[in-house]
Amino acid sequence: MKYAINGMGIPEAIGPYSQGTTAGRLVFASGQVAYDPEDSSKLVGTTVAEQTDRTIDVIESILAEVDCTLSDVAQTTVYLKDIDDMEEMNEVYARRFLQPAPARAVVAVSALPMGALVEMDCVACR
Repeated sequence: MKYAINGMGIPEAIGPYSQGTTAGRLVFASGQVAYDPEDSSKLVGTTVAEQTDRTIDVIESILAEVDCTLSDVAQTTVYLKDIDDMEEMNEVYARRFLQPAPARAVVAVSALPMGALVEMDCVACR
């Protein structure tokens, strides 16, 4: 059975999609950016490291709604405004996603919502 997931303290989706969904044992988190928990019209952080850390916090909140943690994440896709920020993003990513790390794709994009420097989505298995 499929149903929508809405994490605590995360703004509603800004389009016709869910923050996350489940399908059987799989959990899908939509692309997330570093929303400010106090004002969802703003981002947290001005560096890729700060925004990566906050983005992972947002994903963690979505996963928590279905009793999952970052250790349940099997795959991520990371979208970077500048591919040269890969090393800075990797430092945070390695600290937050423990071994065995999820499979991952990293894509450079021309722009992200709200002018973010990083966006991330994931698939977890419960």
